Amino acid sequence: MPAAAADELVVAVSKGRILKDALPLLAATGIVPVEDPERSRKLILDTSVPGIRLVVIRATDVPTYVEYGAADVGIAGKDTLLEYDGDGYYEPLDLGIAKCKLVVAGRPEAATTTARLRVATKYSAVARRWFAEKGVQCEVIKLYGSMELAPLVGLADLIVDLVDTGNTLKANGLVCLEHICEVSSRLIVNKAAQKTKHARIARLIADLSRAIGAGT
Repeated sequence: MPAAAADELVVAVSKGRILKDALPLLAATGIVPVEDPERSRKLILDTSVPGIRLVVIRATDVPTYVEYGAADVGIAGKDTLLEYDGDGYYEPLDLGIAKCKLVVAGRPEAATTTARLRVATKYSAVARRWFAEKGVQCEVIKLYGSMELAPLVGLADLIVDLVDTGNTLKANGLVCLEHICEVSSRLIVNKAAQKTKHARIARLIADLSRAIGAGT
């Protein structure tokens, strides 16, 4: 995908829950995709606002697209941004959508400060930083799904994962042991685009801020 043209704004949005929550917020600013993102086979979607287009991509790809200028702005979860190894973007706005928590979880009797822990997670960078700051050595085991299974089969002592209601943890006999941070979706902006397309991006930020304040 080439870099966005000087007269347009490309917005990258994470697939799934973030997209579902972001669409009403964007609609409140007048930005509505002309085709249903869930059904369209197009990778780049025009919107009701001339010169503003959407790309709907995997969550982990959003900061990459924004950092390298393939998208001018993006909407991604704070968990994704914490895990991302790069700083080629600004993070001007908490959109307050797709809220959840990033936690350390395990069996109720599990210790979080033993000499060496095995931690299963897809957030390997976050997990390493968290335990390093506590002075605890850990071996991180990278997983991409069914995180709750790892402590049950002895693969890991703990997991680091997102939690919404906590029902999945409870159903598998696990509990939240430590709270790492609150997570919500953020608007991120390419550093170069912030200068070259300042007026258009500033207007988008202002419109989104009003929509958030109105409780959209």
